[in-house]
Amino acid sequence: MTPQLDGPWQRASAGAGLLGADGRPADTIFAEMSALAASTGAINLGQGFPDTDGPAEVLEAARQAIADGVNQYPPGRGMPVLREAIAAHQARFWGLHPDPATEILVTAGATEALAATLLALVKPGDEVLTVEPFYDAYAAVIGLAGGVHTTVELDLTPEGFVLDPGRLADAITPRTRAIVVNNPHNPTGYQWTREALEALVAAAERADAVLVTDEVYEHLCFDAPHIPLATIPGAAERTVSISSGGKTFSTTGWKIGWLTAPAPLVDAVVAVKQWLTFVNGAPFQPAIAVGLGLPDAVFDRIRDDLMMRRDQLGAALSDAGFVVHRPSAGYFTVADPAGLGLTDAASVCRTLAHEVGVVGIPVSAFCKPRLAREWGGLIRFAQCKREDVLTEACERLERWARKS
Repeated sequence: MTPQLDGPWQRASAGAGLLGADGRPADTIFAEMSALAASTGAINLGQGFPDTDGPAEVLEAARQAIADGVNQYPPGRGMPVLREAIAAHQARFWGLHPDPATEILVTAGATEALAATLLALVKPGDEVLTVEPFYDAYAAVIGLAGGVHTTVELDLTPEGFVLDPGRLADAITPRTRAIVVNNPHNPTGYQWTREALEALVAAAERADAVLVTDEVYEHLCFDAPHIPLATIPGAAERTVSISSGGKTFSTTGWKIGWLTAPAPLVDAVVAVKQWLTFVNGAPFQPAIAVGLGLPDAVFDRIRDDLMMRRDQLGAALSDAGFVVHRPSAGYFTVADPAGLGLTDAASVCRTLAHEVGVVGIPVSAFCKPRLAREWGGLIRFAQCKREDVLTEACERLERWARKS
């Protein structure tokens, strides 16, 4: 007989939406749409991974590391060469100066950094605030930590997505233990303004809350420079800054992430992280270190190439009759097919897969029920694909629109 599972992990998993009614792992819309793309031969603009390789220098460094025997456990906090490269990167681009020995931790991608941080710092019943829509892993990890997930919603205006600093401050309560700041934002491509960041820091100080940033798109900002939260006065002493090499260098499968924070916060996260992956990606760590040291022109080229694809996809969606919410940063464009008489994004995504051969993701997958109903027609499309793949997807969308 299969034993009954009703421990705290199972209850937390169910509360976080990780388990279905039958107690089995719940399928996500991402898994459904990827499977649908595979079964129909549709172009998968749902999942946010690039289909091109990153800089040749980075790939060659990984090959060389493997050939040199860098294939066993690295140090628990990450290889010194990568921690030193992260410190140099933070100083070079953002004017921040973390200590490689005590204020940097290498992780299995940004997701593990986030998970280890929240599991370390959040107690059952603590509130954790995120912006809504939110990357789906946030809700899951908050649930596993026993936290209470609260949100402040973005507004959708004719000018795009905006965050009301006053409403943000009002959402922070004495019970708020941590605030997760996704900047640039997934799925909308919104970039936090300095005004919003300053209001956040002031409110966090009043509540004595920890700030946890997810800045994986820091080098993929098209319309305005990135503003790291830790550079805002008063933020550094309470901020855990998270990023990774996957998005910038098109190496999402390597899962090399990191966090920087004051030493006491890093120590608390290490205490949890050592029981998760322990360590990871030995030959990829020196390779990402090479990437972080590449010339500015390489980072500019990576950004400009993705910006070109943003514009290509946005124009095609607009020509197909979608209202396009042009992203300021990141991998994704959000579009609304309401002008085509379509208001149920989940249904539209399934139709697009079968009839058009293109897959997107409903933005409702990133929302709680109220906002999911309000934004039920919005669809997220990934622009981080090869030019020929995007061109074919755009042509399919345009042919479908002409028939509609």
